[in-house]
Amino acid sequence: MGEEEEEVEVAEASEASVRIRPKPPARELVRLREKVKRKKPKFVRQESWRYVRIKESWRRPRGIDSKMRLRKKGWPKVVKIGYRGPRKARGLHPSGFEEVLVYNVWDLEGLDPERQAARIAHGVSSRKKLEICTRADELGIYVINPVRFEEIPEEELEEVPEEELAEEELEEEELAEEELEEEELAEEEIGGEEIEEVGEEAVEVGEGEPENPEEAGG
Repeated sequence: MGEEEEEVEVAEASEASVRIRPKPPARELVRLREKVKRKKPKFVRQESWRYVRIKESWRRPRGIDSKMRLRKKGWPKVVKIGYRGPRKARGLHPSGFEEVLVYNVWDLEGLDPERQAARIAHGVSSRKKLEICTRADELGIYVINPVRFEEIPEEELEEVPEEELAEEELEEEELAEEELEEEELAEEEIGGEEIEEVGEEAVEVGEGEPENPEEAGG
């Protein structure tokens, strides 16, 4: 029981450390943006309230007799540039940080903890997410979607690395065997060529020698 309690405490401490949110640098701008957005009208497509086949998704009115295009009184409002939010608050996450998409641990190195926050990409594995959260905690970077320990299956944390190691070992053994076979074949080929060359030299020497030893002595 003691070991299990210690593991739970470590997990909770690690999770709490990852969830720490630094002081938002632009929280006032986000509040101002929300205030402006509450006053913004709902922009609907012309005649969408009359016909079922026409959806409410916004389309600019273009008809020559369109009352919305002419900005007549009593008709819905039309999209204008003046309805935009504060310039400094554009692109900010509701937490007040600039959101930056992160795919690996190295993407955290260039972030500014005081004004930027990391969002882990959807396709990143659970083990990589845990590594990113741990590194972000060390750098003091706020993670918008931190991984939780209960979300990570035990198979990914324990069994998968062992399987990967076993596969790597098998691949290394296969490569070593292939290299040995290639070296043996190369040695055999080289030995056969040397034997053939020695045989050819012996034949040439035999052909040059005289048949009668007296002729050789004279």
